[in-house]
Parts: sequence; structure tokens; C-alpha cells
Amino acid sequence: MELADLVHGAREQLRHNRNGDAAELHQDAPSNIKKENWQMKQPKKPAAILGLVVILGIVFLTPAEPTESAQNTSPTELAAAPPVVIPAAEIQSRPEPARTPSVVEPGLAQYAAPDPANRQVYFGEQHLHTQDSPDAFMMGTRNTPDDAYNFCKGLPVVKSTTGDTVQKRTAYDFCAVTDHALYLGIMPQLLDPNSAVSRAAALDPIVQLIRNGMGDSAFGVLAVGATTNNPDPNFLDPDVMRSVWQTHVDIANKHYEPGKFTTLIAFEWTSIPSNQNLHRNVFFRDSIGPAAIFSTFDSDRPEDLWTYLEVQRSAGHETFAIPHNGNLSNGLMFAPRNSDGLPIDARYAERRARNEVATEIVQTKGQSDTHPALSPYDEFAGFNVEYKHLIGTNPPVLGRVNYSYVREALINGVGYQEMLGENPFKLGIVAGADAHTGFSDNEEFNYTGVHGTNDDTPEIRLAGAHQTAGEPAINFGTPGATGVWADENTREGIFDAIKRKETYGTTGPLIRLRVFGGWSFAAGVLDHADWASQGYRDGVPMGGDLPAMPAGTTAPTFIVWALKDPDSGNLDRIQIIKGWYQNGYPQEKIYEVALSDGRQADPTTGKVPPVGNTVDVASATFTNDIGDAQLSAVWTDPDFDPAQHAVYYVRVLEIPTPRWSTYDAATLGVEPPMGVPTAIRERAWSSPIWYTPDSTLVKKALTSPNLRQVFQ
Repeated sequence: MELADLVHGAREQLRHNRNGDAAELHQDAPSNIKKENWQMKQPKKPAAILGLVVILGIVFLTPAEPTESAQNTSPTELAAAPPVVIPAAEIQSRPEPARTPSVVEPGLAQYAAPDPANRQVYFGEQHLHTQDSPDAFMMGTRNTPDDAYNFCKGLPVVKSTTGDTVQKRTAYDFCAVTDHALYLGIMPQLLDPNSAVSRAAALDPIVQLIRNGMGDSAFGVLAVGATTNNPDPNFLDPDVMRSVWQTHVDIANKHYEPGKFTTLIAFEWTSIPSNQNLHRNVFFRDSIGPAAIFSTFDSDRPEDLWTYLEVQRSAGHETFAIPHNGNLSNGLMFAPRNSDGLPIDARYAERRARNEVATEIVQTKGQSDTHPALSPYDEFAGFNVEYKHLIGTNPPVLGRVNYSYVREALINGVGYQEMLGENPFKLGIVAGADAHTGFSDNEEFNYTGVHGTNDDTPEIRLAGAHQTAGEPAINFGTPGATGVWADENTREGIFDAIKRKETYGTTGPLIRLRVFGGWSFAAGVLDHADWASQGYRDGVPMGGDLPAMPAGTTAPTFIVWALKDPDSGNLDRIQIIKGWYQNGYPQEKIYEVALSDGRQADPTTGKVPPVGNTVDVASATFTNDIGDAQLSAVWTDPDFDPAQHAVYYVRVLEIPTPRWSTYDAATLGVEPPMGVPTAIRERAWSSPIWYTPDSTLVKKALTSPNLRQVFQ
């Protein structure tokens, strides 16, 4: 088989057949292929330049569904060969389809579903807003939930603010539209002068601002009401709100195609007391959803949201919440206290872990992994931290860094496990958009803005004049993407995978990432075709807890495997980040476990030679003649202490590629803007794996100051 045929067939057919069955993959590619001489050049089409106007109308395109094969292939035994390498070197020579499936992962043997080794990775969006979110509406967005689902499917859709047709290069497998529960769908009712909302609110100041084309000012008034928990009574008609919510459910169900494209019924709970972000997205497993949703006007306390979730579960609606933007929470998202200001106790920790199963590690308002102030020895901690201020503050207010980031929370979580016997921050990892346009444009070369008329053209985005929530458009990043290892592409499959934390987040590229932890993996496990089967049989996948340490073992071993996105840069390295508590204080260490190009870390300093940089800034292009298409390793913790609780997660880094602003500058023929990087290091983060020692080994610290702080 020719390499081009292998790559083409893998991308067109073989990640999954969109009916939940494993697909056949002939491992004819040589396992030593790593390098790619692939010129990445994705010029953007110039967008029409429009003024900052509010378009009172809904514009969308509903083209015919594209045809695609739907072969119900059965699981087929793979050849007993090393993990296949799926490079993308020859993809550039063929036309790009509207819906580009992804690549089936290697390492499968012949097992009947639901054997976990047959799980496939599905990519999607779990955080997206449309015109039914009041802030999106006031930014000029008139794209609907229908548009959002169609865009995620890879269909062309007309962007309401510019009239341009936009389309993802690579379609998603699932999508959740998470419009704000507060004022859900109320603003579009104003387009109909005969609606109950229009009649009741005709003289409302917000309505007058919107109708006079002053959407930004209207958003400011709305934001004040949200941050002070002072709703506008004209927008709280319960009959209208129930009707709009039911419409949301109906649209999600209309677009749900089990085995092909999954929609999740969801909404956002938008608590933001005094501009401190405590937002959570709420998801449901079924096709009915709740009779009523829960907004910050019901309560801005997370504990009350958990009560709502617990009530829904008792009513038969399986549900969970996912927090996002801890980086903008002013230290509240992962604080060592509850909403009453009291220290976390075991009851709080258990409830939080039960109701919040994952956290969003990156989105358009920045990454929440870590910060240079928290991880000063992490050379990659300063990525995507341009968004610095609390949402909507004027003048801008810098937020507290500590207790705002995921890594610190994961490490504090094992500290609480030691201290309380419960871990409040036992979180899986996802990523998302938080785009307020209806479009999850995660592709750096295909970015068209995320906040309506505030950033919908390259000229506006690069000018830096227009503010959204207190920051210029240049400081926003592209949406992230979530990878989910699921038994099938259904609501149940996607929901259950997120709940068990077999998920990971990326900054946008569809990097394939798989991680297992155990006590008995052999150094050569990756040489076997059924290494994934061994991972499940002899260990746990990402999101799991290591089983009890067997007698005669000395340290846990991890299998890590990553494959590049064919439309993005090669891989630079795989790292394992470990966190633990020692003598009452948090510790972290980063281990380089797989490096491209045969590089080795310095044995004395641990430093790794740079991978290099092929980005041509003027043309916004790069070449894949550095880095590797695939990296993998079997790694054993060299510093393991069986008496210490520990948490491990994986970070994968790409080689440098152009930032969206560099693509915009090349489109306009201007210099890239100052103050942001011209090239970035796209990345992926796995959900963690936890180690809990036998209670007889644990030596509890007399005090853990980081876990007991109570501050104003």
C-alpha cells in the first residue's frame, strides 16, 4: 500500500465509522516514519469590513447534507506490528473535503464492544454560545443553535455580522450549545414587536439601547445586573423562558444523529459575583433535560447549583457541571473555603467531586493550566496569558493568581485527600470555545473572531481598539477542543466518558493522546499491537485511580502515546507533570518523557535543546521538517514515595506554528501586532491519574497552610 493511500484512507474512514464500531486499519506504514516535509500554508480569505452595527435579523444558510459513506464495518484484527505511524506528509496534494474524519488510533486488537480497548477518540465542543445568550446578542450575533450545530458538523454557514460563509476544515463529532441560563433566549424575542417580551419591555433602557444600535452599552448595563445579582424583571417571564428552553432541547434533539454526530443538552450557569468568574456549564445525559434550568439569578453560590444537580439526578436526569475560566476567578474557583468563607471540609469536598467531574483548561479567554507565578520553573507556563483582567472591570482589575489555576488545584486536591480523606478537585480535563458567535473555530488558520461585531474582521481584531469584557480582541486566543475516549458516538457514550474523566483538552489541534498508568507495564509494551488492551487490563486510563500498590513493586509506570493533527505542527515533546504534598506543602515536577528528533535532556540540568522554529512570519507558514509525527514512551516515576499522595497528568507540545494574529497580518499584508507572540506552541493536556497510598503508610503533616487559608 502506498503511504498516500494509507494516509488518505485513515483520514477519510478509519478513526471510527460514525456508527460506534471499530474500523479496519491495515498497519502497512513503516513504524520508523517520523519526519514530514509538509509546508503549512493556509491563507485566509479577506472578510468584508463592516461597521459596529447590530443587525436586527437572522441570517443563516442551510445547505443540503453532504453525502458520505456509512459502512457498518465490524471490528477487525490488526496485524501484530508496532504502533502504526500516521504521518500527514502527502495530504497537501489532495483536495480537502468538507467533513474530514480523524484517524483511528493504533494499539487495538480484536475485541467485541464494549471492551474498552475498542474505544475511539471523538473530538468536539462543550462550550458554545449563540444569539440566545444575551451578551452574544448585544454583540450583534444573530446566528442560532441550528447554525452552531451545522458549523460543528463541518457544513458552511453564513456569519450574521459579516455575511461571509464560514466552515470548519475538520468536522467535530459532538457539540454542546451552552447558552447562558440568565435571560436565555429573551433578547431575540425583541426582534418580534408582537412578542410578549417586546410588549412588556418596550420602554426598558436595555431595549432602547439595543434598538438604537448601542449593543455595547446595553451589554454593560446587563453585565452590571449579572455581577450584582440584580435582574431586569422585564426579561424574566417564566413562560417565555420555559418555551425557549424547550426549543433549545428540541433543536439539540433534531441535530442528534447517534453514531455520526452527538449533541448534548446543556446550559451555562453564569455566576460572576463582583466580576469574579465562577461559571459552570451543566450537561445532561438524556434527550429530555430538566423542566427548568438554573441561573445565577436563582443563586450565585456553587453549593446551590450542586443541590440543583442532585435534585435533577433524583428526578432521573443524570447530570454534572464543568467549571471554566478559573484564571479569571480572582482566586475563588479553587479556593480553600466554601461560599460562606469557611474552610473546606470533607462534606464539601465529596459534594464538589460528585457534581463537578472535569474542568475546562483552555478557551478563548486564556489557559487555566498554570501561571509563571505559580510554576516559575516551567518554561512553558507563560503560554496564552494575555487576557489578564477580571471580566468586565473598568478600569481593568488584575485578578488573584493563586487558587485560580488547575495545576495548583490538582495538587491541593491530593493534599485535601491526605488531610480530609476526600479530594474536592478530582477533575478531568476538557477544553472549549466560549465563543459568542455560534462558531467553534478552533483552527488557528481559520479563525474569524469570537465576539460578534467586536472582532469579526482581521482589521478589527488587529487594531486592538474594541473591547470585549475589558480586553482587546488581540488578547483572545482561538477556541480549544476536547478529545473523548468513548465506546460510541452517542449521548450516553460521550457523557459517560467525560464523567469517568477519560478525556483531554487541546488548544485547538486534534492531537490524539492516550495515557495509562499501572504497576506492571513492561518497557516494550508499545511494541505490541494490543498495548491499549494491556493498558486497560493491567492499569487504568487517564482519569483513573492507580490500584493498590502490589507487593514487590517500587513505583508506578505510565504508557503515553501521542499522534499529531494532520493539519497542524509536528510534536516537540511529551511531558509528565507530577504533583504531591510533602510536609504539608505542595510540590510539582515536570519530567521530559519523550523528545522529538533524537534530542536528550542534559543529565545535569535537565534542560532540553530547543526543537527549533520554522515559522515564516511574513507569509504565516511553517514546515514540518522538525519534530515528529508521533511520540510515545513507557515511563516509571524515578522519585516515587509510596507514602505520598500524588497526581500525574500529561502535556504534549507541538513545534512552533503561526498564531491567528500572524495569519491575519499576512492576509492584510501588514506587520503582526506588538504585544503578542507571532508563533505559539499548541498543546494538549490529559486528564490526571491519581495515586492514593495505603492509610498505614501515610504520615499526615501537622499543618497544611495552603489548604487552610481564609481570605477576604
